[in-house]
Amino acid sequence: MPLLIIIMLLFTAYSLLIRFYWKSWRFIPVYKPGNPTLLTSFSVIIPARNEEDNIGALLTALEVQTYPASQVQVIVVDDHSTDATVSIVQQFPAVTLLQLKEDGINSYKKKAIETGIAAATGEWIVTTDADCIPSPDWLQTIAAFKEKRSSAFIAAPVVLTHTHTTQSRGEGWMLQNFQVLDFLVLQGITGAAVYKKNLSMCNGANLAYDKKVFYEVNGFAGIDNIASGDDMLLMHKIAKKYPGRIHYLKSKEAIVSTQPMMTWKAFINQRIRWASKARLYDDKRIVVVLLLVYLFNLSFLALLVISCWFPKYWIYLIGLWIAKTVVELPFVLSVAVFFNKQSLLKYFFFFQPLHIVYTIVSGLFGQFGKYEWKGRRVK
Repeated sequence: MPLLIIIMLLFTAYSLLIRFYWKSWRFIPVYKPGNPTLLTSFSVIIPARNEEDNIGALLTALEVQTYPASQVQVIVVDDHSTDATVSIVQQFPAVTLLQLKEDGINSYKKKAIETGIAAATGEWIVTTDADCIPSPDWLQTIAAFKEKRSSAFIAAPVVLTHTHTTQSRGEGWMLQNFQVLDFLVLQGITGAAVYKKNLSMCNGANLAYDKKVFYEVNGFAGIDNIASGDDMLLMHKIAKKYPGRIHYLKSKEAIVSTQPMMTWKAFINQRIRWASKARLYDDKRIVVVLLLVYLFNLSFLALLVISCWFPKYWIYLIGLWIAKTVVELPFVLSVAVFFNKQSLLKYFFFFQPLHIVYTIVSGLFGQFGKYEWKGRRVK
C-alpha cells in the first residue's frame, strides 16, 4: 500500500534525525565550572505576571548566588499583575522593580524584557522566568563559560520539577510526569541543535547574551508581532551576525528548574504558544525538520483511522508505536542521565500516545488557532 510505504519513509527519516540528536547530545562536552578571571556584570531580567506564589522563592535563590553580588543587578518587570506580585518584590530592596505601561500589544513578554534591558547596568543580560529556581553557582558558571568560549549568546539547561501532587497517584500525577519526560526530550534537542549550529530551539527560562549584541541586532525588532519567540527567534538573529559564538552550556551547575503546567488546558496552550513561532523561521532546515516530525506523528492518526475499517492495520499501528519508542529511547536515556531523571523512563512507552496527540494538536493550532496565556487571548 502507498500509505505504508510513505510511513516507512517517514519513519526512516525520523529515525536518522533522532540518531543525529542522540550522537550530538553525547558529544557535547560537560562543562566543569571554574572561576572567571574577569568579573562580568550581569543584569538578570525577570518578566512577571501574577506570580505571587513563585517570585519570592526565585529572588531568595538569587540572593545566595556564589557570584559577587556587586556584579549582579536583578530587575523584575511586572506585567500588569493583579495579585501580590509587586508587594512581594518590594520586600527585596536590592531588586529593581519596573512596571510595564504598555497595553493592547501582542507580545508582553518581549516588551517586558526590552524594558528591563533598557534599565540594565550589566554588560550581560540573563533572562529567567518568575517560576524558576537556579542553582547557587548559576551565574558563576555562566560567567566562566562565556569567558572561556567568547560567547555572544548562551543557551543553558532547564528542567521541570514535580510539585507535591506527584507524591501520590492523584490528580496531576500523569500530567506532571509526562511533562517532565517530554521536556527532557526538548532539552536534548536544544543542546544537540545548538552544538551542531542548527539552532532549532532554546528556552527563555535560562538564556544569557551580551547586551551590546542585543542592540547590534536591533533587539526584538521584526519578531515583536508574535507573543512567543523571545528566546529562539532572538538567537537566530544573533546567530546571523555571530554564527560561531552561539553556545550551549551543558553543566549541572547551570541548570534552572521550573514547574510543569498544572492542567491539561494550560499545557496545550503552552505548547501552542511555542509552536506559533514556527512560521517566522527563515532557516529552511528547521522548517523541514518540523514538517518531518509533524507528518510522522500524523501517520499514527492515519493508521488509527484506517484501522477502524481494516482491523489488520492495528498491527502496523502497534508496531510503529514500539518502533518509535525503541528509536527514541537511547537519546532520551542519555538526556535523562544528565538531568538525573532516569526513574521516569519506565513510563516512556505508555506516554507515547499523549506525545503524538499533543504534537498534532499544538502543531495545527500553533499555526492557525488562538490560545490563552497568562489570562490573555493571544494569536
